[in-house]
Amino acid sequence: MQETKSYRRRLGMKTHSIKFNFIMNAILTVSSIIFPLITAPYVLRVLQPEGIGRVDFSASVITYFSMFASLGIPTYGIRTCAKVRDDKEALSKTVQELMLLNGGTMVLTYFVFLILLFLVPDFAGEKTLLLINSVSMVLNVVGVTWFYNAMEQYTYITTCSIAFKIISIVMMFLWIKNPNDYVKYGAITVFAGSASYLLNFINLHKYVSFRKIAPYEFKKHLKPILIFFATSAAISVYTNMDIVMIGFMKGSREVGYYTAAIKVKTLLVSLITSLGTVLLPRLSYYIEKKDKGAFQRMVVKAFNFVMIIGISVSVYFTFMAPEAIQLLAGESYGASVLPMQILMPAVLFIGLSNITGIQILTPQGEEKKVLYSIIWGALLDFVLNLFLIGKYGATGAAFATLLAEFVVLAVQCMYLKKMLGQIVKEISVRENLVAALVASVVMLLMKHTIAFSTFGELVITAVLFFGLYGVILLVQREQITVEMVKMGVTILKRKGK
Repeated sequence: MQETKSYRRRLGMKTHSIKFNFIMNAILTVSSIIFPLITAPYVLRVLQPEGIGRVDFSASVITYFSMFASLGIPTYGIRTCAKVRDDKEALSKTVQELMLLNGGTMVLTYFVFLILLFLVPDFAGEKTLLLINSVSMVLNVVGVTWFYNAMEQYTYITTCSIAFKIISIVMMFLWIKNPNDYVKYGAITVFAGSASYLLNFINLHKYVSFRKIAPYEFKKHLKPILIFFATSAAISVYTNMDIVMIGFMKGSREVGYYTAAIKVKTLLVSLITSLGTVLLPRLSYYIEKKDKGAFQRMVVKAFNFVMIIGISVSVYFTFMAPEAIQLLAGESYGASVLPMQILMPAVLFIGLSNITGIQILTPQGEEKKVLYSIIWGALLDFVLNLFLIGKYGATGAAFATLLAEFVVLAVQCMYLKKMLGQIVKEISVRENLVAALVASVVMLLMKHTIAFSTFGELVITAVLFFGLYGVILLVQREQITVEMVKMGVTILKRKGK
């Protein structure tokens, strides 16, 4: 053990507490939320639904190719590297094997992409945008974000991400001036999301050796990687297929309306699932060490965290969807309000299924069950989209997505009914529902009695709703809320000394 500690010290890698890691990842998540909030109102207005629709259509198409290029390595890499992170040779060998597998699949996928780029008319029409977005597919291989997550290097990840996002914001306001600048916008979004991957690769040699240590064992990785890949493929059906299907069936304008609706949902999902990124390597480590008590305690905390965030933001943005769309996108996106309201409960469903699937089943090696649940959701989403998009457009796609997310959660809960039965009493369902009801009534009374500007209304109602929500939880002695207050008081006392 002493040898392991000295090895990690030489690397400059500290294993911080879950609270520290969560704070760093929360900062990263908040930056990912603030970045679109700063740029989206400007870009949506300048590019209009047509331009935004073309960019998002191209990005969604590349998402599918990226999925094939990376297989299931991103999630599998986190779990596998976390288990051997205290053994330099095993870690180096694992990283080399996964990077070689990833590189091979990327080359094959990019070759297919280039062929389809010239054969599919809708792809050929967006050739420039698709080629720009394809850069992210290549950089994913050298980015090895799964390695840095497995090693819990959230300070490094957060610093790099924020730095490139700030640069991207400056580029956005300097270069995006009219609707014809949609190609520049596509390039900037790729830079914001993928530029840090080059730094990741440059820094990788500090932590692992690129010298061949032993014969490569690709075969042992293939089965779990393919299962994770199938899971990613199924997820993509109901997270990106809707945009692609709307693009083919209704055109770029309707994609623009749907994109505005899902932007808020995507931001909220990023916030609510931020804890999962932090917990996966630690929970995998606990499973490897057979510490079931620590595993279960952390799962309960994760459920309570998701209940607080998921219920509060879903309820608030359902009521405030017209104002949120007005501020985010402007008058021309009025058709986005109803799809956004329909999608809001999906934020809670995704947050809960992130726990049941990624944080409980996956660390225990039950990724097949995660795959089965997602296949059910993906099939339902695809069938509903076929029937609903043609008649209802973005609204139909939103309804299909909502039902798909619910089915995924329901199937995973069936697999975990024994474990969930043991911890359900520790999950703060009643406390959150009471808080949501009271906070909603007070907020709506305020909203309908006093007139504000759109921005002022959102600020005031948010402060009132979430402030009252927190107070009611505290009065009910909700576990996570009490812990956060105690932690805040402790920090203040330390600063006072």
